[in-house]
Amino acid sequence: MYRSTITGLSLLALGAGAAAAEGDVARGEYLVRGPAGCGNCHTPFGETGPDMSMELGGRLVEDNPMFTAYAPNITPGGAVANWSDEELARAIREGILPDGSVIGPPMPFAMYKGLGDDDLASIVAFLRTLPAVENEVPDSVYNIPLPPAYGPPVESVTPPERGVTVEYGAYLANAVTHCMECHSPMGDKGPMVDPDHLGQGGFEFHGPWGSVTAPNLTSSEDGLAGYSDAELKAMITTGTRPDGSPMLPPMPYGYLAQMTEGDLDAIVLYLRSLPPLPDA
Repeated sequence: MYRSTITGLSLLALGAGAAAAEGDVARGEYLVRGPAGCGNCHTPFGETGPDMSMELGGRLVEDNPMFTAYAPNITPGGAVANWSDEELARAIREGILPDGSVIGPPMPFAMYKGLGDDDLASIVAFLRTLPAVENEVPDSVYNIPLPPAYGPPVESVTPPERGVTVEYGAYLANAVTHCMECHSPMGDKGPMVDPDHLGQGGFEFHGPWGSVTAPNLTSSEDGLAGYSDAELKAMITTGTRPDGSPMLPPMPYGYLAQMTEGDLDAIVLYLRSLPPLPDA
């Protein structure tokens, strides 16, 4: 049995003296099934797309020379059922398992470390309400060294106030949707999300669709300068280019389509603020 109170979840942030955060199941559902797009990695694929009868039950995500990564079953039918809420929150935000070992890529810890306490608690609260999916997923195998931790412990995070602002758009595009990790180039030590490369594109993804390279999201001519806001929103939420041609996975179009208009506006506003960089 997992240790949680579904309504009114009280989740202590992960450091000494951190303030308690309240989990809102509805907010957690919006994040998980919307902009965070957790199912894009954690839900098995069927012939026509995500198999929602096994929502968040885990699957093979990436198989390349560096690693074979499986996204685990994060329903109450998986190992997380035996974790405390604090342990699950730490795994999400810091990539640290209850036994102290680290989770490897492609889980976007560089981004999730910025998740606000309330949003993190809400995600945990919602995950506890899911039907238990019985699906055993193999352990991931890494042929690259993993760090002992992804930086110092996170004690508490207060995100910007919600609204159509560059600041809140940055929070959504980084900590929630992790757009900037996928759309920044991959270096020897992982995604290059420093100011010199942020949003420059060049990260390759492999799957049944073949190989896809994440495009440039900065304000340069190589990036978004030639697109209107309406065209950009359509690409984000429908996977359709201005000429009507379809874009390919693994961009989580269906999840991003669940965003509120205000959240989508904030993300576009933030993307427009990125300094222009050439393609990676």
